[in-house]
Formats: sequence, structure tokens, C-alpha cells
Amino acid sequence: MNTYEAGSFDVIVVGAGHAGSEAALAAAKIGAKTVMVTINLDMVAFMPCNPSIGGPAKGIVVREIDALGGAMAKVIDKTHIQMRLLNTGKGPAVRALRAQADKVMYQREMKRMLENEPNLTLMQGMVEQLLVEDGVCKGVITKTGAIYRAKTVVITTGTFLRGEIIIGELKYSSGPNNQQPSIRLSEHLEELGFELMRFKTGTPPRINSRTIDYSKTEIQPGDPEPRAFSYETTEFITDQLPCWLTYTTEKTHQIIDANLHRSPMFSGMIKGTGPRYCPSIEDKIVRFHDKPRHQIFLEPEGRETEEVYIQGLSTSLPEEIQHEMIASVPGLENAKMMRPGYAIEYDAINPTQLWPTLETKLIKNLYTAGQINGTSGYEEAAAQGIMAGINAAFRALGKGEDLILKRSDAYIGVLIDDLVTKGVQEPYRLLTSRAEYRLLLRHDNADLRLTELGYKIGLISEDRYKKFLEKKSKIEQEMKRLKNIIIKPNEKTQQLIKKLGGTELKDGVRASDLLKRPEVHFEHIKQLITPDPTLTPEVEEQVEIQIKYEGYIDKALQQVDRMKKMEDKKIPIDIDYDAIPGLANEAKENLKKVQPLTLAQASRISGVNPADISILLVYLEQGKIAKVSTK
Repeated sequence: MNTYEAGSFDVIVVGAGHAGSEAALAAAKIGAKTVMVTINLDMVAFMPCNPSIGGPAKGIVVREIDALGGAMAKVIDKTHIQMRLLNTGKGPAVRALRAQADKVMYQREMKRMLENEPNLTLMQGMVEQLLVEDGVCKGVITKTGAIYRAKTVVITTGTFLRGEIIIGELKYSSGPNNQQPSIRLSEHLEELGFELMRFKTGTPPRINSRTIDYSKTEIQPGDPEPRAFSYETTEFITDQLPCWLTYTTEKTHQIIDANLHRSPMFSGMIKGTGPRYCPSIEDKIVRFHDKPRHQIFLEPEGRETEEVYIQGLSTSLPEEIQHEMIASVPGLENAKMMRPGYAIEYDAINPTQLWPTLETKLIKNLYTAGQINGTSGYEEAAAQGIMAGINAAFRALGKGEDLILKRSDAYIGVLIDDLVTKGVQEPYRLLTSRAEYRLLLRHDNADLRLTELGYKIGLISEDRYKKFLEKKSKIEQEMKRLKNIIIKPNEKTQQLIKKLGGTELKDGVRASDLLKRPEVHFEHIKQLITPDPTLTPEVEEQVEIQIKYEGYIDKALQQVDRMKKMEDKKIPIDIDYDAIPGLANEAKENLKKVQPLTLAQASRISGVNPADISILLVYLEQGKIAKVSTK
């Protein structure tokens, strides 16, 4: 193959999905000369599965990306067709935004942002090989022989690596949505020594909206009040489109049962491991055989298309069976299928081969982000993308320390720590239950947790940072003020408390203490004191949450402080675990595999028990640390 020099850069990003887009934008904004090379420039930030952003845990991640200075929140705020705040009846730790996206408009807006970034070059090409010299990545080579050289490289290939689409008995080489797969790069990664895993994901059929009988379904409108993911959004979309709810029937289940032998999931054709928390309809029918029906959401794919996504009906059954299955669902009796559902198998790398910066342990200056690391979901991909982009840019520009978020800092910290410390046996999905500090990692306070950091990195503007400091100051002032105001048990106070179903006051109480009562909210306190007219709803919400949950938050912070001592205890990369007397053999094996950077990370490794951690701590405290020979 003839090659030619196509240019030198600070950072190369391979792939332009949700991980690649965030990685490229972050690196370029920090000041790194960046090129993004992707198979098809018409597929930038494409949504091959459900046209939505957010949901439990995931919605909080989108706000964290925004607080760091990323793009996903801003793009979905401009292009959604519906927005809802979930779990409003529950505590603040589990509330999260979810938006239905106009998938074509989302792509266009993200591509526009990428094209308008001065430090960023977009290039269509198929990367097939890495340039590696003495264990250091120096660039990439494309199928057409273009050599791009750079100080760091970020691979964000999604589900394209040796991708194969499966529908019934049919199996063919393809990326998502019948795009070209990336075959040679996958083989090259194996040649370099990377351990690859085979994963599977899937998508449901799409149907024509004009052929749906919506009278047999339940409408699911968006929230009437304006909402946004980004802290910078000031203009809100008000003309929302509804989604619709229907259910599978006994007939649906009979059709699936009768054709399980033709399902590639059960016939043995699919070898890859699928996501547990997003099962196919065949899997649901088998696993939950006693359930008479399953929810099906009909989600429009955009304003300018009639395509509707059948959420809950993910399948890889033969195409003719999919027609039958759809017709058995109320409202879809005459629905016309526009695209069949399919399963896709692809290669991913074992993420324990990564440092917490998302740099590979095997090859220096090479980073990976997104579904190549064994995750599922656009939000998880974007979160890894921004972190890999920041760290790749820092390394390329010689900016000193790497950026690693702790589990107590963000869901992004939980996600990456889980990947690199525990590894994955199936496509990983973020859940609120994975975060031990979830009361601290809320939808409402992502800016308070991460904006300062985003500003220091260089991704948050001066104007935004100034507004953030003003908000922070207002919260502190109002909390202090409520702790100093005494509310007396006069007639107005007692009537309000009685109306709310609470116990009347015997003596005067601080406004902050009254706010701690479950039935009392900030709007009620404002009726009993002179309100501050300059407070925004966001400030009021923050004051109420911080005061109402003060005791729980304090306990969580004490937990964080205890863990911080272990987080601060660094472990040398070249420590010889075999030389530590008393360590269990399983612990030695797993510690050598993961190579934890701190004692806290070591404590989270599977097969490393508290006794092993105590032995390791004593050994580190002694200071005479044996190191592995590099000869």
C-alpha cells in the first residue's frame, strides 16, 4: 500500500460518535491541534439505538459533562422534541432528566459545533493501523494510506470493530445501521497484544407513524414547565411531541415462544454477551415468563420524519416474525415496519487494560473511550470521551497532571473506576445503585461539584464561571440567613403548618429547622419571612435540598473523608506484589492485572479482601517497597 503524510497534530481522535465528539471538542478547546478521523462524516453523533438522552443516572452524567464544559447537554437542549424530569416523587438523589431527541437535528447540531471549532479538523477515512514505536503511539494510518502523526491518539470506535449484524438466520459484516465495519483495526489491536471481548447489543424495529392507531395507546406528554440539561441554556423548546404507551399481549408472547428456535440469541448464532439491563423482547419473554405483558413505548425519531422507535421491542428474530409480532400489539395492528430490528456483535477491549485516565497500559499515549471499553449508552460514551480528550490534550501539550475524577466527585468517576478496576462481563450501564455516594452526586448540584474544575481545565468560559460564583454565593448567603431567622408561632404560621398537615409550633424556631420538616418546602418558608427577590428557582432548590438533607449529606461527606485517606495512599506502578508476604494468591494475581494507583482502588478489586488491604497498607507504610524488574 502506498502511503503519504497527511499532517501532524497534537491529538488524533478515531471515530465521531458520542465519545469521539466530546473527546475532539475537549482536546481542541483546551488548545490541542486536533484531527477527528471517521468512517462517514454523515454519521457524526449518530443515534443507532433509541433517540433519547438521559434517564436515571445517565441524565446526571449529561449534566456533569456540561459542568466540565462538554457539548452533549447543549446539543440536546437545542434539538429535543420532549423533556421530562423523572422520579419527581422520590428524593433528589434519584431525580434525572430524560429527553427525546430529534436524531437528525442532534447530528446536525453536533457536527456544526465540531466544524466551527477552530483547533479541530474533520476528516473522513477508515483508520486501520496505529503507528507504534517503542511502545508509544505516534499516529494512525488509514485504508487509503494517509499517515496522520500526533503526540496522542484516542480510539472511539463504538460498535464498529468487526461488527456483524444478525437478523434471524441472516448474519453479515456491518457496523450499526448498515455502515461499513472496522475490521483491520480490530485485528491490529489483537496483534499489538490487546485482550478483546465479543459483546452484543440490539435495536427494535421502526414503524411508520401514519399507520399507528394512537386511540389504543396512552399519551405520554413532556413536562409543561421548561427544563434543560445545560446550565447555560436560556431558550427553551415549548412545542413538544408526545410519546405513547402500549403493551405486548398474550398473542405477542405466543408468536415469540413459537419462534424461539429461530432467534439467534437462542439458536447459538450470537456468541457475544448482551446487556442485562436492556434485554431483547425474546429474552424478556423467557426470563419473565409469568408476566402477562410488557410495556412498549412509541417514540418519534424527529419532527421531519414519520419513523417511530418501538422502545421495549428490541429483537433479532427473522424479519417476517417481526411483522407478526408488531401486529399483535394494541395500536400497531396495521403498523407498517420501515426498518427491522437487529442484533449487532462487535469487539471491545477489556477495560482493566486501561489506567483511570483511559490511557492504555500496553501502549503509551494511546487512549480509548466509549463502547470500545465495554459500555453501553450514548451518555456513558460521551462521559469517557470528554475525560479521554482532556487527558490526551494534557499529555500532548505537556500540561502536567492527569485528570481523574473520584467516585465521590461524579458519576463519571464511578463509571471509569468500575471499568478499569472491576472490568466488565457484559455491556456496562450506569445505574444509581452503582454509586455509594449518590446523595452527593445529584442532578441538581453537578455544577457545584464540577464547574470549578471545568474552569481550571479551560473548558468553562469566564462569563459562565462568574455566573457560577454568583449562584454559589447566593446559596451560601440564603442558607446562613435562614439559620438566623426565627419564625414565631403566630396565627399565620400555625394556620399554614396545620394546612400542610404538620404539628403546630410551641416556640419560635429557626427558618432552617422548619424547612427540615418533610411537609414544608421553600415556597412555604417564603410565605412566613421576607423573601429575597433576587433568588432564582435553582438557588431556592439548592437551599432547600442542602438544608433538608443536611444530616444525610454530612454522613456521606464523613464517608468520603474516611475513603480519602485511602485515595491519598498512592501505590507505585512498578510495585512487586509477589514480594509482599501474606498476600493471598488471588489478590496478587488481580492486583498485578489491574495495577491500582491507590489503596482505595485496590480495595475495590474483585478477589482482594480487607485482610489483603491491611497487609498492603502495612507494607506501604514500612516504605521498603520491592519493585518489579523492567529488564
